[in-house]
Amino acid sequence: MLRDQNRAIIEHIYPALNAGEFPIKAVVNEIIHVQADVFSDGHDVVQAALKYKHSKGRNWNEIRMEHVENDRWQAAFTVDKQGFFAYGIEAWVDYALNWQHGIERKIADGQHVTSELLDGVQYLLPILKEADSNEKDYLRNAISVFQDENQYAQAVTIAQSHELHDLFVKYPSKDFLVSSDSFQIYTDREKARFSTWYEFFPRSTGQDGQHGTFKTCEQIVPRVAKMGFDTLYFPPIHPIGEVNRKGKNNATTAEPGDVGSPWGIGSKHGGHKSIHPELGSLQDFLDLIQVAKEHDIEIAMDFALQCAPDHPYVKEYPEWFRWRPDGTVQYAENPPKKYQDILPIYFETSDWKKLWNELLDACMYWVEHGIKVFRVDNPHTKPFRFWGWLINEVKAKHPDVLFLSEAFTKPKVMHQLAKQGFTQSYTYFTWRNSKAELIEYLTELTQTDQKYFFRPNFWPNTPDINPWSLQSGHEPEYVIRHFLAATLSSNYGLYGPVYEYIENTAVSGKEEYYHSEKYEVRSWDWTKENKLTKLITKINYVRKAHKALQQTNNIHFCSIENDKILAYYKWDQNKDSHVLAIVNLDSNYTQQGWVQVPYHLLGKEVGTPLSMNDLITGNQYTWNEEWCFVELSPDLPYHLFEVKFD
Repeated sequence: MLRDQNRAIIEHIYPALNAGEFPIKAVVNEIIHVQADVFSDGHDVVQAALKYKHSKGRNWNEIRMEHVENDRWQAAFTVDKQGFFAYGIEAWVDYALNWQHGIERKIADGQHVTSELLDGVQYLLPILKEADSNEKDYLRNAISVFQDENQYAQAVTIAQSHELHDLFVKYPSKDFLVSSDSFQIYTDREKARFSTWYEFFPRSTGQDGQHGTFKTCEQIVPRVAKMGFDTLYFPPIHPIGEVNRKGKNNATTAEPGDVGSPWGIGSKHGGHKSIHPELGSLQDFLDLIQVAKEHDIEIAMDFALQCAPDHPYVKEYPEWFRWRPDGTVQYAENPPKKYQDILPIYFETSDWKKLWNELLDACMYWVEHGIKVFRVDNPHTKPFRFWGWLINEVKAKHPDVLFLSEAFTKPKVMHQLAKQGFTQSYTYFTWRNSKAELIEYLTELTQTDQKYFFRPNFWPNTPDINPWSLQSGHEPEYVIRHFLAATLSSNYGLYGPVYEYIENTAVSGKEEYYHSEKYEVRSWDWTKENKLTKLITKINYVRKAHKALQQTNNIHFCSIENDKILAYYKWDQNKDSHVLAIVNLDSNYTQQGWVQVPYHLLGKEVGTPLSMNDLITGNQYTWNEEWCFVELSPDLPYHLFEVKFD
């Protein structure tokens, strides 16, 4: 079979997810670094260019790639607006540069190159058509000199000049051009990469056991803002089913007055587009959204695609549920857990198109009422391609909308959800405790392909998870886990006030809260402050002030010969912000060690004085050694240094 005459080869373009099946993720003003193998047969000079454009742009932008080593080439560009960008690579054998390279070697060898100079004229003539007036004068002179044997010395000088080389680079002929496939980037607003979440149950904002409302929630918003959180996440606010309603502590039978689980959605009062009547009206909710906005907080809603047995969908669309031979519907199970108050939606129904559109409509209903952030419950129990379709449909009209995937399941399933479009993802951080576990996990998240599609959101606890590490109620453990979540990941969240008030009583033998708010109304003293609330507040404000903490991927774990101390250096993409975090992982005993300062990453010679400002205590130090001593007690088990240098 005849093939074309293109000689350049383009291989192993990076980044590219599933050979371009999915877009990589970025945020506005992020720099995208692209690499590829580019080479050709023989010894001719090969050149490559990175092409990119926004989906709404007319013309492609071009950046010449630089050779790194071993036929590996690289270039970078900035995604400067939201939405989709396309990028690809062009490569060609550059005959003009090849001519110049060849004549330089012959001249260096002492050869006479009159014939080669005449040959070079053919590469100058095409440039005359594109060059500006000054360049044309230069080229005409070069052509004349190349053809005049009496000006041989000047011709040799011009042939080897940087000026001529730069013109060849500026105006490449690109004969026999090879183009790669096009790959995509989806660019989100900055909050996709940097957010600070706080979760509480609206119904627990009342006093003396009274059911809270959106109006009582308004009174809590200033506290959330004061602590430095920018996203306030509510469990589902919809009507709660009355059929098979769960009682306190997940009891199968509800007693009179039991409020049930908010995730058992739907009753005679409505479904996914309705509000629980005890919380208030739609207008009350809109008022709360506005109050939060005035405090620079976004309300995040729970998007839980499941139904209570008395959800209106069950009667209106029975084909959307799987019926058993005895006429009942199979309730949800995650063995050994049973959810008698929840019916899973049957996505394999023959009426799937109508089902998909209805669920999209439910999501869009809240978007159009001002919700731009969703925490999606158990997305891994619904089809992947459904999520890819729904998220794309929403973001096509509302690109600011963000989706957090709540899927604690197999890694490849979590990854597929992220590839399908989920903006952020819950992670295994909750169960990573030792130094080795944390380094291994963060390395996986930040130094593999995951950094291009899986944005982690670290939560030390959730209403579903009271981890073993926190069940002791030991305050230093809570201090440590919060610090790790807030400084290792640029997206993190807390379920409160359970966390900061160190509510730790667990169901015996399980990682679950006893007297869980999932099944009952709790009353809290929202004015209470303690050491933990103050440290949480301090760190949240530090995060806002230092860009190194507003991203996850730029991290380096520093050597320190103590398995109980974790040290890591973080920096922003422009290397304007530098922080060094050092944390004692032992909540019981003081630990000490010598930490190796990453001078090589700071771009400084060993011994350069470094100004170390502890952002928690305000203490200042000067370090000028490669190895520095640290000692940390459980009372304040970490340093968070801002690193400055001349």
